[in-house]
Amino acid sequence: MRAEGQAHIVRIEKALALVRKFLDWDRALRRFDELNARVEDPTLWDKPKEAEAVMKERRRLEAAIGAVNTISAEMADAVEFVELGEMEGDEDTIAEGLSALAALAERADQDKVTALLSGEADANDTYLEVHAGAGGTESQDWAEMLQRMYTRWAERHGYKVELVDYHAGEAAGIKSCTLLIKGENAYGYAKTESGVHRLVRISPYDSSARRHTSFSSVWVYPVIDDSFEIDINPADLKIDTYRASGAGGQHVNTTDSAVRITHAPSGIVVASQIDRSQHKNREIAMGMLKARLFEEEMRKREEAASAEHASKSDIGWGHQIRSYVLQPYQQVKDLRTGVISTAPGDVLDGALDPFMAAALSQRVTGEKVEVEDAD
Repeated sequence: MRAEGQAHIVRIEKALALVRKFLDWDRALRRFDELNARVEDPTLWDKPKEAEAVMKERRRLEAAIGAVNTISAEMADAVEFVELGEMEGDEDTIAEGLSALAALAERADQDKVTALLSGEADANDTYLEVHAGAGGTESQDWAEMLQRMYTRWAERHGYKVELVDYHAGEAAGIKSCTLLIKGENAYGYAKTESGVHRLVRISPYDSSARRHTSFSSVWVYPVIDDSFEIDINPADLKIDTYRASGAGGQHVNTTDSAVRITHAPSGIVVASQIDRSQHKNREIAMGMLKARLFEEEMRKREEAASAEHASKSDIGWGHQIRSYVLQPYQQVKDLRTGVISTAPGDVLDGALDPFMAAALSQRVTGEKVEVEDAD
């Protein structure tokens, strides 16, 4: 087998091994048989909610198991095709087999990411908050760049984006914003983006054209429905109203329609000014609070399982998950996985999938990568 073909095989086998590990392969096969038996039970639909959960789990396992088995079989066929061509000295047959392996490698990577998006809320819509760090206009401008980056990423996936909350900076940029991103697996993809993001560039606001380092934080949590039970004591809530204001002065209300809710026990603060109705904004903000509390509980479970510290921390040095360097060279580096892009313009235009895929994989493997931050 030529080196090119061997590289494709290694890539495919690595992707399949990750999915098998994530699924706990033998347990997944047994569970799939159990679910098939339950589906054949005519009494299952006497409890519609339970039946729906069974069917959802069965579809997920069927898709993941089927993808692994199909790609394994097609890889074996492609390898046999290449080896046959090599035996006969047929370059066309070899090229066709190598092309099939290359396509399979791409499919394996895509199916791997799909299989990893099977958490309790991964399929849900998501909220994504951006907060500027210390540094005034520089950090606020960077926060607005991140807002645009995630909006473009969402649009690339065909997701719908709504601006739920927005606070403009004093001179430029934003102090904070909350995006509602609607689409299948929106939370599953975006959840890996929570953390501090660092920008290094020649400041457009510095007349001496010096390099500046700016920080902004991103926090991601899923939209949840009534099937997720979250108990909130009304006595724990502080509810404030204020006048809404939009980007560039748009959607400015003359009444106190915007709502901010503070949850005293957790310190979580959420706000909505998307609607002109105070009642509707309060309903939206309460939904956001429930989502934040749910995400917090999931994070605690993940910490307990992995014994790792959470990524949410101070917005500054030593806590960033990714560095974006625009000068003196061009590079975006993920400090968790080591993934690098030398096209920051593309990344800032929403090309985030390689970073997200690597972070999802790392959650399964638990592998730590020693990565030096970019200067």
